[in-house]
Amino acid sequence: MHTLKFQYLCKVLKDFKNHIENKLFFLKESKLLIAISGGIDSVILAHLSHKLGLNIALAHCNFNLRGDESDADETFVLELAEYLDLEVFIQSFDTNLYAKEHKRSIQMAARELRYNWFKELAEQLKFDYILTAHHADDNLETFLINFTRGTGLEGLTGIPEINEKFVRPLLPFSSLDIEFYAKENKIKWREDSSNKSVKYLRNKLRHEVIPILKEINPSLLQSFQSTLSNLSDTADIVEDKISDLIKEGVIKLIMFGFQLDIEKIKRHNNPKAYLYRFLSGYGFSEWNDVVDLLDAQSGKFVQSNGWRLIKDREHLLLSEIKSENELAVLISEDDTEITTPLGVLFFDEADAVSEKSLHVIYVDKDKLQFPLKLRKKETGDVFYPFGMHGKKKLSKYFKDEKLSLLDKENIWLLCSKSDVVWVINKRADNRFKVTEDTKNILKIELK
Repeated sequence: MHTLKFQYLCKVLKDFKNHIENKLFFLKESKLLIAISGGIDSVILAHLSHKLGLNIALAHCNFNLRGDESDADETFVLELAEYLDLEVFIQSFDTNLYAKEHKRSIQMAARELRYNWFKELAEQLKFDYILTAHHADDNLETFLINFTRGTGLEGLTGIPEINEKFVRPLLPFSSLDIEFYAKENKIKWREDSSNKSVKYLRNKLRHEVIPILKEINPSLLQSFQSTLSNLSDTADIVEDKISDLIKEGVIKLIMFGFQLDIEKIKRHNNPKAYLYRFLSGYGFSEWNDVVDLLDAQSGKFVQSNGWRLIKDREHLLLSEIKSENELAVLISEDDTEITTPLGVLFFDEADAVSEKSLHVIYVDKDKLQFPLKLRKKETGDVFYPFGMHGKKKLSKYFKDEKLSLLDKENIWLLCSKSDVVWVINKRADNRFKVTEDTKNILKIELK
């Protein structure tokens, strides 16, 4: 029995080493930050990484949610860092205040604080990767959470082992593997009392649902890994198809969001499936309403909490919903550059009119009244389009130019008092053009 235990103990370390060398070999030459709570998973990740001689440091978040217990976790991590002779970073958060101010659940608030700080730390101190201790059981729990809430293929392919700077080297290992290694090596860890509460969905699945599934199928984790592999292969095929559609121009990146070609979507079987794949990350839930937009009148739209999908002639336009009205900007005569939502406006004196572009205008500076104002369109706005006689309502100009609702909402005007000088990136106003009598030419350019 003792020999069996020793073999299994060696197998955990050996399998971890093989996994690093075969799948995550880049970690051996990298500067690594381990996210450590003090719990068994992250502690074992630190020990295994230390045994392999990886270049690691520890980072611990004290969320101040469990009083003395939170402080004891912090103390434990400091002692562990000293024992392993590792650099350690500690950050204390007022998680309750953050959750209240940002209208988040406590769990979501802690997640945002944790990941934002890890990213900042990695950027400031040049860590190549951040290691987290997610394992095979966590992967199964995440799969079941997504499954019970409703999801597409992307929600059923599990936790990614590599996601930008975040790497999860323990994903192939079960909680039993980790617990066995800890106990046999007499490694201490901290127990989080909140992990026992079944009021959280993840804990309810962990303590009540998954044990029943493992009783039904003792090889559940192995079967699950096989299922994930099959789903991942299917996801790769889907991604190849989506890449082909992007090349066909079905979806394009535009100035203020994305544009989807309705005709090209409708050419394919099951347009709803393609719309779901393109739009599932933007919070939409009423998919029948989304599909109905394909045949709706222009101007109809569907929106989620943060995004809006608008029917505009032959396209669907996806744009972010802005939470606040954008304020007008005043520009003094001394300003040489001003940052705008469209880019940077540059103001330079010129000797003559040279280049012609939608992004550049030349005006008679003496006709301007400073400060100039950068603002959005207002009801009743008119201007005198450059190269034409007479005035035109901006609303009529937008209609003639066949601008989409999204384009109209993102048009900015450069004004002298109440007079439009430039419909930026569209048309200058005739009243301010350079003539033979102009003494001072002002070049205004958007970059």
